[in-house]
Amino acid sequence: MLNRKGQSTLEYAIVVAIIVGGLLAMQFYVKRGWEGKLKAAGDNMGEQFEPAKYTATLTSTSNSDAHQSEAGGVATTTLNADSVSSKTGQEALATWTTGAGADLYEGQ
Repeated sequence: MLNRKGQSTLEYAIVVAIIVGGLLAMQFYVKRGWEGKLKAAGDNMGEQFEPAKYTATLTSTSNSDAHQSEAGGVATTTLNADSVSSKTGQEALATWTTGAGADLYEGQ
């Protein structure tokens, strides 16, 4: 009877060892699958912003009507109308090119 109990425990230990070994062997495939999905998600985001290739010519205009006063050492500023701000101009970002012998960006 004691021999049967030891054999049963040994069988469970072998089954657990096989399952753990299988999981350890699969971790590489799971990791590669996860990294592939992460790379695909990054590729779907598109190009990254490159500050060196960004150019802009903008004019900013701000108009406001305010009244400033001082009484008893306390300065008060009152806006008489809404402040209006606007930007006009152009922005440009060089485009990405690929291919043998091509510069990273057009216009280089």
